[in-house]
Formats: sequence, structure tokens, C-alpha cells
Amino acid sequence: MNDKSKKPQKLKARLPRGFVDRSAADIRAVNEMTGKIREVYERYGFDPVETPLFEYTDALGKFLPDSDRPNEGVFSLQDEDEQWMSLRYDLTAPLARHVAENFNEIQLPYRTYRAGYVFRNEKPGPGRFRQFMQFDADTVGAPGVQADAEMCMMMADTLEALGIKRGDYVIRVNNRKVLDGVLEAIGLGGDDKAAQRLNVLRAIDKLDKFGPEGVALLLGPGRKDESGDFTKGAGLNADQIEKVLFFVGIKNYAESAAQLAELVAGTSNGGEGVEELNFIGSLVTSAGYQADRIKIDPSVVRGLEYYTGPVYEAELLFDVTNEKGEKVVFGSVGGGGRYDGLVSRFMGQPVPATGFSIGVSRLMTALKNLGKLGQDQVIAPVLITVMDGDTESMGRYQRFTQALRAEGIRAEMYQGNWKKFGNQLKYADRRDCPVAIIQGGDERAQGVVQIKDLIEGKRLAGEIEDNATWREARVAQEIVPEAELVAKVREILEAQAEDRRRAG
Repeated sequence: MNDKSKKPQKLKARLPRGFVDRSAADIRAVNEMTGKIREVYERYGFDPVETPLFEYTDALGKFLPDSDRPNEGVFSLQDEDEQWMSLRYDLTAPLARHVAENFNEIQLPYRTYRAGYVFRNEKPGPGRFRQFMQFDADTVGAPGVQADAEMCMMMADTLEALGIKRGDYVIRVNNRKVLDGVLEAIGLGGDDKAAQRLNVLRAIDKLDKFGPEGVALLLGPGRKDESGDFTKGAGLNADQIEKVLFFVGIKNYAESAAQLAELVAGTSNGGEGVEELNFIGSLVTSAGYQADRIKIDPSVVRGLEYYTGPVYEAELLFDVTNEKGEKVVFGSVGGGGRYDGLVSRFMGQPVPATGFSIGVSRLMTALKNLGKLGQDQVIAPVLITVMDGDTESMGRYQRFTQALRAEGIRAEMYQGNWKKFGNQLKYADRRDCPVAIIQGGDERAQGVVQIKDLIEGKRLAGEIEDNATWREARVAQEIVPEAELVAKVREILEAQAEDRRRAG
């Protein structure tokens, strides 16, 4: 057999690992959710801005790859000038670039929000994707922690606008300066201790997962999990571990504030951090946000290294069932903090900034669990069937379709093989169309149309036992003048909507 006679290989359709196709229902749910978030941000005086998906790799921040490993953590390519570009890892670093590049044109404080996809070149897993959506809000050029307090209040208002009631969420607030002060107080200050400090931060971040005992092991010699895998610890001594655990174990900040201030006394930033936390606490309380909504919590450790002051996290407190069938607390759906050094990288001068990011996909999952999203059923379009294919008939069908659309009613004219009419009704059934419009030669001569209530037809069909009765009944079908088409369709759709309301 020669090469010419070989059948060409079919291309295999494959979704890339770590990526997902989104359904119409998911897209509508996201649009519904982001619309509510946007309303809150706009009410607070924030304006939208959009940055591109790609940035030069060196602009994305020190927590990203060095020049020798441009594909570590991000998806990168070289442009025609052999400069490395990467798909954005988050929405904050591109904003910092945008502000620096347009610094003379923008008005400070610059209050902005952005929604869009970010990309992480990381190992995918259950519920962990390489492309996901974030929704951020930031204030650039505001040095006072009142801007951080406002962010926390806006996070609380956003969650409530989405239908999450008080008691089901909390905004937890900490300050990296206080944490740095604690680390300095136990002898982990200075550049030579950077790696050890990072290990301590990682250990603290596991508090919810492993509890104080597990964190104590991670702060000290290390921890062995149930599978036998060993994680090396940060190597702290007992006194150092005690002080760290005291800090992250504070439940009632007001009762422990004096002791904490004593612990960080004499450190370069610790005292200032305590004052900032106290100020935020006072501001949010004055505005009516009590500790059940915004809480000072020293256990909060944000993962990105560029945070320089207050850090905050939005946590959902209700239980959900995980993939193993276990009841677990839903946990974090977003967070942020102050990042005064990020814009400064481009400027050579200090530029204060603070902001937070909502994980849209994760929050959407939470809202679906609560029954707060995707409950508004999208009605399929009214189907205008095609009985005849001549120009005049087709023109009429199209006119009916446009008349319905002009009145805000979803409608489509059948675009498949019109010669098999049965297939059109099958199509309407599979799409769950509420109404079908039928006009053959006889109806056209009389200037009328048949209108078929497909929802009522399905219901009545269950009550009719034989085909003869079915044909005689002409189930849920009536004939109206062409001029009354829109009004009659609207009447049927409203009756169907009322039935759904009563059933729901």
C-alpha cells in the first residue's frame, strides 16, 4: 500500500490538562455574580480598568521566575525581540505596571477594579486549574491604613450583596509588620534568615489544617504525615515556637494586644504594625462592622511575598461536603493586603497601594452550595418553524422572529434541514423551547399562525393514552392572526412563568 492510499489520521480532540470548557449555565452564573460584585465596587467609587493577558516576564514580580527559568510557574514565550513575555499570574502585578507607565496621567489615589483570567503553570488537580478568573479592587496612592480598612468593609459588603448572610463569613485581618516583628523578636531578622522565615510562614499557614500541635512540629524538627512522608521543619527552639504559637493563637485580639505589643517592642516594624491593627479595628467598629464581620486575626498569612503591611482574607464559615464525602469548612474565597513595594519597583520612589482579589470560580462554587446562584432559569428561545423554503415564506418566518426579538423575547428561526418537519419539533423538545410557531401554506393564505405551547403540551401528553386522541386534541395549540402573534406568545410565556413560581 502506497502513502497516497493511506487514510489520513483524524486529529484527536483533547482538552489541555488543567483547563476546562465552561457551559452556558456556568457562564451565566459568573456574569450574575460579577454583576453584583461590580455594583458594590462602583458604589464605593471604584472605576474599571483592563490590562492585557500578557506582560513582560520581569514585570510580574519577584515571586515569579528568575531569568534563567522563565517557564517556572508561568506560561512564557519569546517575542520577535527575544524578550520573554508571560501570561499574567495575577491581576495585581499588571496593575502596578499600568500605574507606573501612566503615573503622570492618572489621578491619585487611583481606585480601580478588574476582572479577568489569570494563568498558573502549576500541576493541576481536583478543583485546581491552570486558568481561573479573579476579580480585584485596588487603591494606589493611599498611604494610610484607612484604605485597608475600607477594603475589608468592601469585602464584607460584597459577600452580603451575593447573599452570604452574617455568621456565614468573616474578614480576617493581620499585619505583616507585626509578624515580621515577632520573627525579629525571636532572632529571625536579617537577610541571612530569609529562608528560615519563609519556612515559618509556611508552617503558620498550615494552622487550620494541622492545628497548633502540627504547626509546632513544622516550626521545630519537622512533621511526618499519615502516609509516612516527612516535611522538614523550620528548626526553631522551644522558646521561639512558644512565642510564634502565642501570636497565631490569639483568639481575642483586644485581650492580647498589650502582650503582643510587649513581644514586638524594640523591633523595627512590630510596634508600628500593632498600632495599624488597632487603628483598623477602631475604624471598622466605628463604621458598624463588628468582630463577627471583620476580625483581627494574627493567624492570617498571605502567600505572596510582596505584602508589606495589613493583610486580609475573606473566609466562608459554613460546611460543605468534599469529594470524599466529608464535611469541611469552605474556607477562603479571596484576600489581599498592602503592597507598597510593587509599584515602586518601576518608579524608584515609594508608591503605597492596597487591594484584594476574589477567586471567582471558588466563590461561585460556594454560592451554588448555598443556592444563591444560578437559580434564575434561562428560558430557551421560542422556535419559529420552517414549513416552506421559498423566499416569500422564509421572509415571513424571519419577520415573525424579528418581531418577537424586538419585544425582548428570545426567538430563533429553525436553521437546520427544514424539509423534515418532525426533526424541528424534536429540536424544540431537546432545547426545551417553550413555544413553537407554525405557518404552512393554508395558514399563510388566511394570514394566521399556529402557536403551540410546548410546555403545556408535554404536561397534557402524559394524560393522553392513544395517538388518535392526541391527533383530535391538538394539544395546547391555537390559531391566531399574524398581528396577534407577539401578544399571544407573551401571554403564554407569562402563564408558564407563573406556573414555575407556584411550583417553586
